Amino acid sequence: MKKSNKVIALIIGFCSVINYAQNTASITNEGVLSVSTGDLISFEGAFKNTEGGNVNNDGTAIYYNSFINDGAYGMTSNKTTSTTLFTDGVNTTQAKQIGGNQMASFHHVIFNSSVSKVAFDLKNNIDVSGVVDFQNGIVLVDSTYNPITKVSNGMFTFKKGATIESVGDTSHVQGAIEKIGNEAFTYPSGDRGKYRYARISAPKGTGDVFVGQYVYNDSGFFETRSNTAGVVKKINNKEYWTIEKGSEQQSDVLITLSWDEDTTASDVLNNPEEDLHIVRWDPKQQLWVDEGGVVDMSTKEVTTVATVQGYGFFTLGTVKKDWITEGNVVIYNLVSANGDGKNDYFIIENIQNYPNNKVEIFNRWGTRVYETVGYDPHGNGSENVFKGYSEGKTTLNKGSKLPSGTYYYVVTYEYKDENGSRMIKKAANLHLETN
Repeated sequence: MKKSNKVIALIIGFCSVINYAQNTASITNEGVLSVSTGDLISFEGAFKNTEGGNVNNDGTAIYYNSFINDGAYGMTSNKTTSTTLFTDGVNTTQAKQIGGNQMASFHHVIFNSSVSKVAFDLKNNIDVSGVVDFQNGIVLVDSTYNPITKVSNGMFTFKKGATIESVGDTSHVQGAIEKIGNEAFTYPSGDRGKYRYARISAPKGTGDVFVGQYVYNDSGFFETRSNTAGVVKKINNKEYWTIEKGSEQQSDVLITLSWDEDTTASDVLNNPEEDLHIVRWDPKQQLWVDEGGVVDMSTKEVTTVATVQGYGFFTLGTVKKDWITEGNVVIYNLVSANGDGKNDYFIIENIQNYPNNKVEIFNRWGTRVYETVGYDPHGNGSENVFKGYSEGKTTLNKGSKLPSGTYYYVVTYEYKDENGSRMIKKAANLHLETN
């Protein structure tokens, strides 16, 4: 019969090592368990910290079996000596559960297991403030809903100052990863045995939150998200990343993705240096839209040219270079003003980055039917955009709905670079459908 040892109130600080080493023992803490700096404690049996338990680890704790936390688990504030190792015990064939209904806080964490595929089943919310060393073993984050905590069962949170080491195909996080803080961060993400990171630039706020995840070979996802904006030629339909930001924060970030010949669709890698960009699924327009891209061939990375215009699903895609003007401004040539959320207004991507702009639209007889300055100042179509109505100081039949047909646009904007400032002027046909 499996034995169960209960730790009622154990204060560790008077010796260097205390080891509960019974192979079949389970250890239950119902009181105070304190590990002082320089001391070590290890558990070969399953460990559970109950609702009344309180663990304070300023030393080193080693867990060879499952870890369940329903109480208080952390370290002394501002202490950087705390180390936790999750590793193999007697059972080297099954994933070790890291669970419980209360968050556990760690500083330095090491994951090291020879269990193939998933080595650690994370069914708890854990946060880390120091180094996470992914020596070996994949950590699977359980995203299912926990009715007790009213959040997901699992979440891996990197607090301000947390960093990663030793990630790879056999050692990463599969599932949602949360980053808190105002530092650039590389998500140690992967799926199906493939390590495929994403990186964000430093947000502005110390409490800013961004959650990232990578998904590989989900064909059903792309079957329901196949539409692309006019400038997007092909998308990488083998993999995607999610980046979401906290609901009440204002700062935005640059995003970096990479490509890998083993996971990335081959038809977007024919000429990556010239036409590979980052694309984002726009839920309002139901289209993959271009977020731009600066390619680094040495690292096989693509970075958005500016902070992204929205969050959600991202992947790599190729673009039609002849559509893109100076400053990565992309002008679309279709307006379908029928209220279906797709091309409902004249889209000029990134025009909000060049507020000294002017947009004019003429009918086929050369009569101006629309005119404005400071077009689409928020970049989301919510203000000062053409939706198929005559508008402007000197336009024909101001306020009236325009008939379907071919029109002509003139877009002018001030562009600044290292050579100074100059006005860019673009003109072409615009098809309007208002039926």
